Amino acid sequence: MSFFDVAEAAVAAALDAGARYADARVMHKRYESMEARNGEVEDLNSDESAGIGVRALVGSSWGFYAVPDLSDSAARLAGARATAIAKASARVAGPGVDLVPTTAATATWASECRIDPLAVPLSDKGDLLTHATKTMVEHGADQATGVYQIWDTRKWFVSSEGHRIDQHVRECGAGIQAIAIGEGETQVRSYPAARGQYGTRGWELVQGLDLLAHAPRLAEESRELLTAPLCPSGETALILGGEQLFLQIHESVGHAIELDRILGWEAAFAGTSWLDLSQLGSLRYGSELMNISIDPTLPGALGSFGYDDEGTPAAKRYAVKDGIWVGVLAGRDSAALAGLDYGGSVRADGWARLPMVRMTNVGLEPGPHTLEQIIAETYDGVFMENNRSWSIDDKRLNFQFGCEIAYEVKNGKRGRMLRNPTYTGIGPKFWQSMDMLSSEIEYWGTPNCGKGQPTQVGHTGHPSAPARFQNVRVGVRA
Repeated sequence: MSFFDVAEAAVAAALDAGARYADARVMHKRYESMEARNGEVEDLNSDESAGIGVRALVGSSWGFYAVPDLSDSAARLAGARATAIAKASARVAGPGVDLVPTTAATATWASECRIDPLAVPLSDKGDLLTHATKTMVEHGADQATGVYQIWDTRKWFVSSEGHRIDQHVRECGAGIQAIAIGEGETQVRSYPAARGQYGTRGWELVQGLDLLAHAPRLAEESRELLTAPLCPSGETALILGGEQLFLQIHESVGHAIELDRILGWEAAFAGTSWLDLSQLGSLRYGSELMNISIDPTLPGALGSFGYDDEGTPAAKRYAVKDGIWVGVLAGRDSAALAGLDYGGSVRADGWARLPMVRMTNVGLEPGPHTLEQIIAETYDGVFMENNRSWSIDDKRLNFQFGCEIAYEVKNGKRGRMLRNPTYTGIGPKFWQSMDMLSSEIEYWGTPNCGKGQPTQVGHTGHPSAPARFQNVRVGVRA
């Protein structure tokens, strides 16, 4: 009995029990991670799970049921129970639920992978992390950590509309961090990002990071930061490196354009959203340089796939075009309620979780400048890199970020290092102040985006490039 047969049995049982629509996802997931500290392996995890999750729609209500059993009888039971839950929920009247049409597909998709990360010997992966962390200690770090993570996910999706899709998504990434401890002061430097760098690629991604080559610099910079002058307070021109800007996109754009938040369906993890659907197509979100795309088709990016967990094919569209808000992240039901004609942004983090609207690759398209030009044309400002902390309100509007490192910019030149840099702002005012944007695009991935209750951890991608913002308040102290 194939996994497609298992999923089809679940869907058939849901329909037999009275569902007007049903879909099922069989998933097999493998996960591996390792962490090293100060030259020694400190933690090693390996996990594997398989199961089936079934959605059933009765009237205006969804039901969901999942089991870690891929037998025919268990699948049918899951389908029937999903429908029973939907029927119970339907006793409470709600707005009608339709689904945006999508073409039923029979398809196979796999992410790019030249070197299977799970096939790389543990000894090789351990040597990489221990050597990198030992090197950081030798160059002055008091604490040095390194981590990698690997996910290998197979999905088989079937719907009552005729979908029959299998996908194989392999993801991995790694990062290192140096910490220096001084008198009442702790400083940290990370590479390539605070949480590492991840994508839908094989171990070649980690090899390309060249962690060992960056280890000495991180340690030395962390120590230098202990005695660097504080980031000054006031309003100034702010230049953000691509790594910090991707988190700015994630927090103040990506979550804000999730349609379930806009509709008030989702309010956990600093939800809902400040956006009003009546302004879609007319609201000025940012300057004319601001073009935010939603693109799950990008090869190797962490938010890429062939089809979302509703069977909608991956497709590029814009969230912001020339500074105007024009699109959202949506599912088939939320889009229909909002009067839109597209979904394509629904995923679950496993077989035991209900799919929900999630970011895919939400990124800022490149501009006409270079970072060198941006610095050369800044006569008084601050250049910040690498995220250290973040805070944003429950409308995804007011925010404050802290970075690991900053540099003074005077008369078109990057000057002295600054410690404990922070900046704060209000989403649309901040984005409207962007007046220079680099063409040097970078593709970042974050594997720890939390949403929902029970919590689901999403993998999202964020193309970004260095940019300048005017009249930003920096150096905010707690």
